[in-house]
Amino acid sequence: MAATIPVAVLPPLSLYIHVPWCVRKCPYCDFNSHAIRGEIPEAAYQQALIEDLVQDLVLVRGRPIETVFIGGGTPSLMSGGFYQNLFAELRKRLDFLPDAEITLEANPGTLEAGRFEAFREAGINRLSIGVQSFDPNQLHTLGRIHNAESAHQALDAARRAGFDNFNVDLMHGLPGQTPEQAVADLDAALHHNPSHLSWYQLTIEPNTEFFSRPPDLPDDDRLWRIYQAGRQRLREAGFDDYEVSAWSLPGRESRHNLNYWAFGDYLALGAGGHGKASLVDGRITRYWKTRQPDAYLKRIGSRTAGSEDIAPEDRPLEFMMNALRLKHGTEEHLYSVRTGLPLSSVKVQLKALRQQQLIVPGRIQATEQGQRYLNSLLEHFL
Repeated sequence: MAATIPVAVLPPLSLYIHVPWCVRKCPYCDFNSHAIRGEIPEAAYQQALIEDLVQDLVLVRGRPIETVFIGGGTPSLMSGGFYQNLFAELRKRLDFLPDAEITLEANPGTLEAGRFEAFREAGINRLSIGVQSFDPNQLHTLGRIHNAESAHQALDAARRAGFDNFNVDLMHGLPGQTPEQAVADLDAALHHNPSHLSWYQLTIEPNTEFFSRPPDLPDDDRLWRIYQAGRQRLREAGFDDYEVSAWSLPGRESRHNLNYWAFGDYLALGAGGHGKASLVDGRITRYWKTRQPDAYLKRIGSRTAGSEDIAPEDRPLEFMMNALRLKHGTEEHLYSVRTGLPLSSVKVQLKALRQQQLIVPGRIQATEQGQRYLNSLLEHFL
């Protein structure tokens, strides 16, 4: 493997904030989320987040924050006042681009009247609303605490509060689901004119209730018919699948996720948050925060639980795993800029994949055939 090149231009910098609490753990969820026991300690968590940031400021080195994503758990359980106070403190310590994209995950069923307006006052300008399905039976199976009516109400409330840029999370490939039912879910979401849809297949992950008691999921043939029907409906509505499971109207892609997929950097705050930082000496490091909320709150000093440098020999796969998820991929020169490695370090693999018509000439971009066999394609970079 060729020697790394010290980074001349550091990547764009994002900020991820994790809120670990939820009302009830869903049976498919493998995220760091914890059912509420009593009241959420908002003031203590805000203080812990700011202390956490102070420890990480050495990673910023004057770079502005271009995007923020607040995930969970269920971040919409926190009050508008919590976010107003939090962002006031963050802005004292970080520079935000004037047009920074600031996204908050929200779940129907956890929202009080007027909550969205307070989120906007805090500077949040994009929502990601976790609907998953509008079908009552599927919502029950998925363990969601909301019903179809409250999902519609939440989407209407987002629009009334002035959010013209919001995402709807929907799953497909649900137990017993037909192509017609999957398209009906999409139609219900499209009725609210979202700018973005995350439409992704339900997968069974370890350490979840579904892993212990798997539901009866559609077979591969039906999954393909569901995908084809949904793709046709979304394209008719003007949406482009710019990433494997992300669809947007023109110009409304998630800037935060685009930074992830282009191997950008992101600070991580909050219990269980994961971050990535490129350093001026050529190192690229990943780090993660104390996972359990109580331990995170009580931690004195650094809340970073661990870190590891991404070895030069691992960077080609890391970069390709991200960039090739994008429908239009990336320009070739970005490989060297983000990994610190010359493009020649993957010359043999790119040549072989282009001969197989799995990657397009002149770009790091999978062909349509390559997208269908992405895992096999990525094995070339192991």
